[in-house]
Amino acid sequence: METNIHYPTDSSLPGDGTRVLTRLMKKVTSIAGDTGTKMRDRMRSMQRNVMRIGRAARIKGERGKKAVAAIYRKTLATTGRVMAQAKRFAGEIAGGVKRSANILKQAAPDGLKREIDIMVERTGRVVRQAKARVFGGDTHVDGKIVSVFETSTEVIRKGKASKPTEFGKMVKVQEAENRIVIDYEVYDKKPSDTDLLVPAIGRHEKLMGRTPELVAADNGFFSAKNEAAAHEKGVKHVSSPNRSTKSEARRETQKKRWFKNGQKWRTGCEGRISLLKRRHGLRRSLYKDEAGMKRRVGLGVIADNPINMGKAMAK
Repeated sequence: METNIHYPTDSSLPGDGTRVLTRLMKKVTSIAGDTGTKMRDRMRSMQRNVMRIGRAARIKGERGKKAVAAIYRKTLATTGRVMAQAKRFAGEIAGGVKRSANILKQAAPDGLKREIDIMVERTGRVVRQAKARVFGGDTHVDGKIVSVFETSTEVIRKGKASKPTEFGKMVKVQEAENRIVIDYEVYDKKPSDTDLLVPAIGRHEKLMGRTPELVAADNGFFSAKNEAAAHEKGVKHVSSPNRSTKSEARRETQKKRWFKNGQKWRTGCEGRISLLKRRHGLRRSLYKDEAGMKRRVGLGVIADNPINMGKAMAK
């Protein structure tokens, strides 16, 4: 599930931080007046540099790389000056230099200071990772973020031709008979599919009070260890294809009617995911932060289940 962010680049992320810090400082100035550090708006030069980076990136060869690097230096230097100014604003709010003339409105500058502190830290992170990639060639910086607004967003690559790189969180949707979703989970960190099968069976047992007779999943969930653990739990059939079918016995198993029926049912589960995205808005979370995404997924499941319950009861 995607988070509600634009496509991140090393130039747009410092631009986001600069824009937000500038906006916050303008709000402080409107409340506290011109006492202390004077507000200087650097957004025009910042926007100009971001556009120049886009044009310079089209130049091929070593000449283009040098041009991009030179503009990045100016862009990141501008971002650094805005951050320094924002820190002075925050310090002056804490020291009582910048304060509201109306004592009842003093909570507003204090709240803006907290927002400035958060955004200065996030902007500093995107500046460091931009420097590491542009000037050092390091694309795997520790603590890398792809948005100053949704810092928990992960880079997810699933090999899709139309969208090779996605930005969001991995979600598990678990379905039982009659297309009822009995469990879902939004993962803090993208897990390996093979680590999810056995806990999913345990979750089914806890919620439904019984072990399922058939478990169906795609080949990403398969491992011999998972299959053995499922059988130990009392699962009669595990319909999860093995990526490698060199074993004659394995090929024969995957040709059996129960296995094929399980895979047909699993294909229907893929349709459930698609329907949740189209009908209930699970393609992109419009709520903020991880808690908002969990709420979005939960509301989508709650909205979809009564429809399928009604269809099953009508039969």
